Amino acid sequence: MVDTKDQLDTNDVAEGPSSVQKLATDIRDSVQRVIVGKSETIDIAVLSLLCRGHLLLEDVPGTGKTTLAKALAASLDCQFGRIQFTPDLVPADVLGVNLFNTAEAKFEFRAGPIFSQIILADEINRATPRTQSALLEAMQERQVSIDGVTSTLPEPFIVMATLNPVEMEGTFPLPEAQLDRFMVRTSLGYPERGEESAMLDRFRAGEDAGQIQPVATASDVVAARMVIDLIKVNQTVREYLLDIVAGTRNSLSLRLGASPRASLALQHAAQGWAAMKGRSYVLPDDVKDLAVPVLAHRLIAETTTQLRGQATSQIVNEIVESTPVPIERE
Repeated sequence: MVDTKDQLDTNDVAEGPSSVQKLATDIRDSVQRVIVGKSETIDIAVLSLLCRGHLLLEDVPGTGKTTLAKALAASLDCQFGRIQFTPDLVPADVLGVNLFNTAEAKFEFRAGPIFSQIILADEINRATPRTQSALLEAMQERQVSIDGVTSTLPEPFIVMATLNPVEMEGTFPLPEAQLDRFMVRTSLGYPERGEESAMLDRFRAGEDAGQIQPVATASDVVAARMVIDLIKVNQTVREYLLDIVAGTRNSLSLRLGASPRASLALQHAAQGWAAMKGRSYVLPDDVKDLAVPVLAHRLIAETTTQLRGQATSQIVNEIVESTPVPIERE
């Protein structure tokens, strides 16, 4: 387990984007042992891991959300914790609890699954808002406060949450403050016919994520994050990013635009996307590719827009298409 960046060898950073590209490829290939196709979705999931971001997988039941999260965790030699969210779950089940030891006449802390490095928050919107809020401090500040004592969480720390559509029975909508803490939202969707046929053939023997062997360590992930921090974002690209964010705040179709946290997430995600492609600089195309997965889930559409059935992802796409792309390339 790596707790600080000081424990890394400086050579890890010197290898540059090529090392990040190789790491991302190794993880993707490992995950695709159990997820047939869906390369773009897997890349988005790997991006969130390498960029200190949290991942929200939203889709109907049975499309492989939990399998993807478990496969990603199995590909890394990290401590894994799973939380099955249900209506009767309480914050202590997530964070941990102080229990009185009668033999030693003192309280002892029993850590909850939140103290793992990779957290699978399965069906997060089936828990009550009180329990959902237990994750807020952990996701933003990488720490938890219990009975007045603050504890730092291990690195790397990532929450991968699966989310059922809100119109399904037994779900509670996630508050805007919590949605804003997820760097990216993506979905798997139904497989194409050829992919589903390959899936049926591959899994007739019952292969699952438990057969995946780790291809990277915690140190590898933290080293990649240090490289991503050094990816260059020039002023032209930054202005393009800010124009897109401003477009969400000025759109008449949206009641709530992108927050400053969203701007930071989009820039950092673009840095990670560039590094995963082996580049040391961000292109406008990187920002364009990630605008929907980074911004759409943070926005709230106007009531009239919702009645027309227009999703926030469509609105973001329209804003991106109407925003002039800078010609200057590095």
